[in-house]
Amino acid sequence: MASTEYWLISAPGDKTCQQTWEKMNNLTAGQNQLCVNHKFHLPDLKVGTLDQLVGLSDDLAKLDTYVEGTTRKMAGYLGEVLEDQRDKLAENLLANQMDLATYLTRFQWEMAKFPIKQSLRGIVDAINNQVTQIENDLKSKSTNYNNLKSNLANMERKQTGSLLTRNLCDLVKKEDFVQNSEYLVTLLVVVQKSFYPDWQSKYEALADMVVPRSSRLIFEDRDHGLYTVTLFSKVVDEYKLHARENKFIVREFTYNEEELTAGKNELSKLINDKKRYFRFFICWSHVKAIRVFVESVLRYGLPVNFQAILIHPHKKSTKRLRDILNHLYLHLDSSATGSVGETVDIPGLGFNTSEYYPYVYFKMNTDMIGEHRP
Repeated sequence: MASTEYWLISAPGDKTCQQTWEKMNNLTAGQNQLCVNHKFHLPDLKVGTLDQLVGLSDDLAKLDTYVEGTTRKMAGYLGEVLEDQRDKLAENLLANQMDLATYLTRFQWEMAKFPIKQSLRGIVDAINNQVTQIENDLKSKSTNYNNLKSNLANMERKQTGSLLTRNLCDLVKKEDFVQNSEYLVTLLVVVQKSFYPDWQSKYEALADMVVPRSSRLIFEDRDHGLYTVTLFSKVVDEYKLHARENKFIVREFTYNEEELTAGKNELSKLINDKKRYFRFFICWSHVKAIRVFVESVLRYGLPVNFQAILIHPHKKSTKRLRDILNHLYLHLDSSATGSVGETVDIPGLGFNTSEYYPYVYFKMNTDMIGEHRP
């Protein structure tokens, strides 16, 4: 199984950004075959002032953690909803109808959702608001989920249970009933199979004003049969009473075509309500994109001249890959060794020295199903 970890890095442009890309790609993916690399396309975002970028950097770090956490909560919710189809969770985790890895490797800034004419602060606030709104919706859906689950279970049970309790909608047809009559009504009666002879001999006499020879058997299960009988509506209550005395069960049912269609659609609606597109991941990817942009400007200065690259390390190649990248970019900051263990915060850069390298670096993991946590 392929690794689900991705590194989003940037390095300053040499004479051109294309040269930066070629040098890094040839060394890591070409000569040493440690990874697969993709150019990570960023739009021309508004830079603003240095003070604004520093403040934004700290806010972005918090937003990144929040959006990733919410994204993983959403995946967990989907897993609960799919239940016995949990093996299909991955195919339900989609961003713009693509699996998460494909969306990330083909990342394109979504201009309609996050217009780049506005300031970086405006875009960040828009993402924050969108995620908050979706999260509130998720909380509401989670609260209602047990009701949904209960309704679905009840409907499924009524589709297959005994004739005494099951939904009769799928068992009847329009022609089984007297339609548009001011005086006549058709009843549905459940009769135990051993009582069939009793029913045939008695149903016309259980009340006055029963239409002779109007009873038909329209469905059977293992123990019971479902009969129709037509009578005058004024004697319905009397008929139900005498039927019950003879152990014939009249089911409460009125044929209404619109209501029946709505009832049949309800099961499909409840099942389809389980399907969710993974909009959180889109927001998270855009947060990472902004972080790369902001940190690159803070690290490498103006004018904007850097290449963002998405690296997909091969399994068991991460240490060697890290060594090569450190060697390639050590001249950018010789103090950045990337040593793990130190946790001294670096103001304005939104991370600490345990993950600080000479180049801008952020990690993403597209595994929303396993044990990975932010």
